[in-house]
Amino acid sequence: MKGFGRYVIFLGSLFVRRETFKTYYNLTLEECAQIGLKSILLFMLVSTFMGAVTTIQTAANLVSPFVPRFVIAQVVREMTVLELAPTIMAVIFAGKVGSSMAGGLGTMRITEQIDALEVMGINSASYLVLPKIIASLLMYPLLVIVAAVCAIMGGYLVGSLTGALTPTEYVYGIRYTFNPYFISFALTKSFMFAFLISSISSFKGYYTSGGALEVGIASTNAVTTSIIAVLLSDYFLAYLLL
Repeated sequence: MKGFGRYVIFLGSLFVRRETFKTYYNLTLEECAQIGLKSILLFMLVSTFMGAVTTIQTAANLVSPFVPRFVIAQVVREMTVLELAPTIMAVIFAGKVGSSMAGGLGTMRITEQIDALEVMGINSASYLVLPKIIASLLMYPLLVIVAAVCAIMGGYLVGSLTGALTPTEYVYGIRYTFNPYFISFALTKSFMFAFLISSISSFKGYYTSGGALEVGIASTNAVTTSIIAVLLSDYFLAYLLL
């Protein structure tokens, strides 16, 4: 409870003694480039293979002759939109972006750069952390959309090349009984996961103490705590919104 209370106080400190809008605008653009542009290739690669593997495994287990083949595409669609794109990608996001945030802030803490900002009268938490959270909220949902498209396209390519189902059957299965609310649900989860990962990782890095060893420990703790928070919030969001 002590750690959670410190985390809540940390979030509250982000909104006091703020800098100018132009300052946050420039910092947020830099963070968007770091978070989004440098992660998109990894997201595309992982999601494409996830969609391909999901198609192959679903086709291998669909042995009943009474079940139409387009159901394979329907399964890929539901798994991708509901879990694979927002949740599994959040684990990768925590490992890549979250650890980078914690490591960067931890290094600034042990090299006394954060202390120097405080001496100059700057709210270091707001100046360093708020742009990271805003950039994550902007970029992660876009990365989830890209991942979902790549996963579905990966399933389409593998299904067509292996003969598991025809392209017409795949497209029909993707469109069959589609519920648009699932897209809203996936994006809602994306915003929640982005906030949790960026804020928890920044919190762990910001309060690093010690030396280089502690920076590595803080990065590991940031990833572990972020993933646990993502899984718990995934359960509660599914329970409340579905």
